[in-house]
Amino acid sequence: MIVVALLLGALALWGASRLTWYAEFRDGGVRGTLLHRETGEERATALVPLALLALAGVAGTVATGGWARRVLGIVLALAGAAAVWTGVDGVRFTGWVAGLPVTQMLLGRGLAVLGGILVAAGGLAAVKGAGTAARLGTRYAAPATRKKARDPDAELWEALSEGEDPTDGRGRHSE
Repeated sequence: MIVVALLLGALALWGASRLTWYAEFRDGGVRGTLLHRETGEERATALVPLALLALAGVAGTVATGGWARRVLGIVLALAGAAAVWTGVDGVRFTGWVAGLPVTQMLLGRGLAVLGGILVAAGGLAAVKGAGTAARLGTRYAAPATRKKARDPDAELWEALSEGEDPTDGRGRHSE
């Protein structure tokens, strides 16, 4: 859930950076009136770095656990809030002129807001599940630092993979 939210958020932020965010007609002198466009990347330069931060957050949430995942989750939640603010900051609903790409401008900002919400949700989910979610490498942790499985069938398989005979009450074999 965390990984999917962060990936979709990064994709939405990157897509928003490619769409038109601002357009106006300008006097082009001899060429007449020209339509001037600015993409999300030109208008809000934080979009691509926020998308890259969300992608890095995927690796970070998979590789970390505990307090490190909580800190990362807080950073991602703040990045998501920044993306939402970037999407809504500067929106004007007055002065629309026929011929402007209004739909693309609203879609670009809407994608930024959606991406920010997804990144923030992924960050908050990482904070909430920091202590319970599995992290990379826990299966191969030393037996003393690893929690025992509570499922009896899983305990039998774990004992076999550690070289113990689960049917023998003595524990590890000394062959």
